[in-house]
Order: sequence, then C-alpha cells, then structure tokens
Amino acid sequence: MNEEQRERSLGELLNQVTADDLIEFGMIPEFVGRLPVLAPLDPLDEEAMVRILTEPKNALVRQYQKLFEMEGAEVDFDPAALREIAKLAKARDTGARGLRSIVEEIMMDVMYELPELEHKGKYAITSDVVRGERKLFEKKAGKKSA
Repeated sequence: MNEEQRERSLGELLNQVTADDLIEFGMIPEFVGRLPVLAPLDPLDEEAMVRILTEPKNALVRQYQKLFEMEGAEVDFDPAALREIAKLAKARDTGARGLRSIVEEIMMDVMYELPELEHKGKYAITSDVVRGERKLFEKKAGKKSA
C-alpha cells in the first residue's frame, strides 16, 4: 500500500468516528459533549498545501511579497518551489502548520540582509533554493575602499 492509499484509507476511517469513539479513546465526556458536531478532516495533499500558500487573502506568499515590496524589492515563488515546500511539509508530517516554518527557513538570510542592500532587485524562489542546492541571497564579502 503506497502512502497516498494509506492517507486515503485513514481519511475514510476518520469519517466514521463517532462521539463514543472519542470517549473510548480517552477524551472526557464533558469535552466531547461540548463538541456540537464532529467534523472529520481529510489529510492534506500537496495540491491543497500549495493552495494554502497562495490563495487566502493573507497567504504566506502574499505576506512575503508585501514585505519585499515595503523594502523596494520583489520576490517571486516558482510553482515548482511551492510544490517542493508542500513536499517538505508532508515529509515532516507537519501539515499546513509547518508551511510557515519551512518558508521562514528559506527566507531567513535575505530578510535580515534586505534592508541594508543598496540594489534591492528581484528574487526568485525556485525548487533549487527550497532544496538548499542554491542560495537565494549571496552575502557580499567586505566593502572595498577606493
């Protein structure tokens, strides 16, 4: 059974959970009684995580684009890079909550150095950058004096 089939069967199993199952699992009846409706959640696939990164009004991609714009620079996330970020979140088994920490790891260096740069420019986040095979931002070695 591959991972996709395993996740699908887990999602189907979660759809059948009842309040009695939660109590048997160890949740206290007072807590379960306060849940008006049991709403099972299906596991997120990569496509759903990419949509989480890009579609909401306050999506992570839009937040970083706005931060760069405030500094006079641009940032562009390649679709392959977004898929790579989603794959990392799935591999870490962190779901959508892990997306922010992964993007922060990628953007850390440039976010600290960007305000000090004279020539801001445009930065492209590619799958190579996400995998760590290429640096997004090259720090300048010391300043040369004339």
